[in-house]
Amino acid sequence: MDLEKQPQQPAAPAEPAGIRASDADRDRIADILREAMAEGRLTADEHAERVDAVYRAKTVGELEPLVRDLPAPAGTARPATPGAHGQEGPVGPADNLVAIFSSSTRKGRWRVGSRTNAFALFGSVEVDLTEALFGQRLTVINATSIFGSVDVRVPENISLRGSGTGIFGNFEVATLESADPEAPVVVVNGYSVFGSVEAKPKRGKFIADLQDRLRKRLG
Repeated sequence: MDLEKQPQQPAAPAEPAGIRASDADRDRIADILREAMAEGRLTADEHAERVDAVYRAKTVGELEPLVRDLPAPAGTARPATPGAHGQEGPVGPADNLVAIFSSSTRKGRWRVGSRTNAFALFGSVEVDLTEALFGQRLTVINATSIFGSVDVRVPENISLRGSGTGIFGNFEVATLESADPEAPVVVVNGYSVFGSVEAKPKRGKFIADLQDRLRKRLG
């Protein structure tokens, strides 16, 4: 007698906490941590420790505990939850600058996106924002340098923030706070391994319209 074939059971869907984290998921958590540090909820050391954990996280479940004790800034989504995973929000695709045994440069008059990923492996990446056009107030640059270098240059009259980790290397962000509360904010996060990540203002370079507004305000 033939045995009745048993129907195959569909595979159970993955638990939301076990879903692999995307770059957008990590960026959202990094945004929450950045705002928490700016508001004084986290010290610089606590922020650096959590940001390092963000970019090492593999799943959504590893991200959520990093911000469980923090409020989400307005317009910033929490990690994915049942029914919400995959909603990326208004954030557009990131610009990618990659240098592997080579060099990559972005400079001159160009429009900066909300997110830029800079990756150098035995190479160098230069991100020059001194003549760039900012289409949004917040710009996040995720910089990774492994046996290489990532250099970020910004105008003197914007705000520059960020944090990261240097492992047998250097990670340095020269903090700036613009006198104009509406000035663009550039945040540089990431890490370097046997390499360097450096972000600082370029002397004598300003965003002209901000400079003119400050003159009118102070004049």
